[in-house]
Amino acid sequence: MLKVKKAALHNLGCKVNSYELEAMQQMLEKAGYEIVPFEPGADVYVINTCTVTNIADRKSRQMLHKAKSMNPDAVVVAVGCYAQVKGEELKKDEAIDLVLGSNCKNDLIEALADYSRTGEKQIQRTEWDTDKSYEELYIDRTEEHTRAFIKVQDGCNQFCTYCIIPYARGRVRSRKIADVYEEVKRLAASGVKEVVVTGIHVCSYGKDLGEGEDLLALIRAVNEVEGIERIRLGSLEPGSISEDFIKALSEMPKVCPHFHLSLQSGCDRTLKRMNRHYSTADFTEVADWIRKYYEHPALCTDVITGFPGESEADFAECRDFVEAVHFFETHVFPYSRRKGTKAADYPDQNTEAVKKARGKVLRDIDRERRVEFLRYYLRKPIQVLFEEEIEFEGKKYWSGHGREYQKVLVADSRDLTNEMLTVTPADIRGGEYLICM
Repeated sequence: MLKVKKAALHNLGCKVNSYELEAMQQMLEKAGYEIVPFEPGADVYVINTCTVTNIADRKSRQMLHKAKSMNPDAVVVAVGCYAQVKGEELKKDEAIDLVLGSNCKNDLIEALADYSRTGEKQIQRTEWDTDKSYEELYIDRTEEHTRAFIKVQDGCNQFCTYCIIPYARGRVRSRKIADVYEEVKRLAASGVKEVVVTGIHVCSYGKDLGEGEDLLALIRAVNEVEGIERIRLGSLEPGSISEDFIKALSEMPKVCPHFHLSLQSGCDRTLKRMNRHYSTADFTEVADWIRKYYEHPALCTDVITGFPGESEADFAECRDFVEAVHFFETHVFPYSRRKGTKAADYPDQNTEAVKKARGKVLRDIDRERRVEFLRYYLRKPIQVLFEEEIEFEGKKYWSGHGREYQKVLVADSRDLTNEMLTVTPADIRGGEYLICM
């Protein structure tokens, strides 16, 4: 009797990576592998890597070496963005047996079979000058059970001066609406009630497809799937959004009033040096449109601190803008100097101390704004999709999210997994939880 091989998987990075790892896990299961925790004892370790920052590179290396240390005889597979960008370096790394770059994830089962026969190290990387195809990956279910991330697009044509992703992921490539629709139908049949439409640059969805295959048409198709009760969108670029688009979304009740608008800086001079394709005035206009069509929407964003050449005056302008917009959540990241990007060669690189100090200023604003946003919902009935039971402040609660992505806790003796309930928050705790008594 043949021994069933055990495979362990680990993900680093974005939600697109999470989706891809779930797809690879389901590929392994269909091929007869037993999926086990990322612990000693597996025969195969698959690490879906990330290269968005230097820290991501380091974490990717650490996890690959950790896998080999857990079982020196196991096959260690480096997959994804770090594998794509650093493939030649990984060729020399004895801890890694297989390297599958971006757009090579579908080759996982065949690559493992070849390695089992030959024992020869393989390096597969995508040549973006010639390969412009969308890699078809699918999932039939999700480990989260209640919420599924749906990858609809890959690649980016923006070439922001700080970003390595176009070199790791290639140019814009989109899935056909019909393929997305069928996948969402399968997920709804498995019990999923909420989907998040995601990609590397979601606003570019359909740019490479024919007429009628655009982001709005895609969302309308997902909106028609029976059983799906909520739709969220991944990060949106302000320069690619129109008022008509926001108005159309507001007419679909399943679309949640929760929008992640990619900012990166609230200073126009810095935005220009970043090669971002909008101004702070454009950003404000989009935020105003959203607030025009939604009563109290959640606006979230990302901001990079300490970009090369960002002066104290530039940062003050950024800080004032972030304060004025009143975001629900502001995710703050220090600038990471990435070899191969234009900004890596810019003069006036800021010190790590400057990046850290500016980051603290923005995080302090973020904490204040989160509480300000959540306070609006006290003693108001809100609809919550519950996900899991957690322990908070020594007590057990059911945890879920409102339509605006508020974190909500309720004490209840019933199993509320994947239940949609209307509750009334009475308090805010920990600066992030709405508590229902």
